[in-house]
Amino acid sequence: MVDERSASAFDPASVPVKDASTVMLVRDSVRGIEVFLLRRVVGMDFAGGMTVFPGGGVDRSDSEASLRWTGRDVEWWAKRFDVTPARAQALVLAAVRETFEECGVLLAGRDPDSVLADTAPHAQARRQLEDRELSFSDFLTREGLVLRADLLRPWARWITPLGERRRYDTHFFVAAAPEGQNADGATSEAEQVLWQTPAEALAHWKSGRSVLLPPTWAQLTDLSKYATVAEILAGDPEIPTIAPIMSRTDTGIHIAFDGDEGYYEDGGPHPWANRDDI
Repeated sequence: MVDERSASAFDPASVPVKDASTVMLVRDSVRGIEVFLLRRVVGMDFAGGMTVFPGGGVDRSDSEASLRWTGRDVEWWAKRFDVTPARAQALVLAAVRETFEECGVLLAGRDPDSVLADTAPHAQARRQLEDRELSFSDFLTREGLVLRADLLRPWARWITPLGERRRYDTHFFVAAAPEGQNADGATSEAEQVLWQTPAEALAHWKSGRSVLLPPTWAQLTDLSKYATVAEILAGDPEIPTIAPIMSRTDTGIHIAFDGDEGYYEDGGPHPWANRDDI
């Protein structure tokens, strides 16, 4: 039950908007492209129980890092996401770091033209990163690794609507899963992980077996239009900043955004139907 006093004292406008990065790992299969998804542990402060892509908030250490990097420079990333170069660097580092923390996939190699074939030897460092006992730049430097920013592509940008108790300016990336590396669920934040085609993930949601936030639904819908990973990586999507509007209706909470009619008409469960904390 929501504490009415704490609910009434809540000031939505006072909630800071923090930068976050999310990575859609994709791979080719006989059934078409597949994307890696996690179902977050129920009870987590943000998106508990939701099916999401790997990702999380930017750390201060991500913007302060000095490390070897290959691929487009930070100015290019800054222009694509319409942010400052410092924020762009932090977003790219957070994308690679969070992917490693949450599913063990590391977009880095011994040199600018290689990528690790096996990340198992770095299991301890992965736990230290998740526990914030080790910075990502220190880890890469210690192991002599080059961050492979060239394996990432910018994809979308969504801001958590006003009214949530945690808000993020989330920048979506897409990357092909490196050959030989195994995406797993060895993280305290995931209850279940799986590879699904975008169509399967959407059907799973429509049947009530999972819950998708609008940004996840929108990206899965977008990815379902592609036949191969190569087509996805060759894409050059526009990246407008999407800022949904949350409001209370007679049937619960409604999240309004461009294309929301498809989200609601598709008939999947919506996590705001019985929200009473705004």
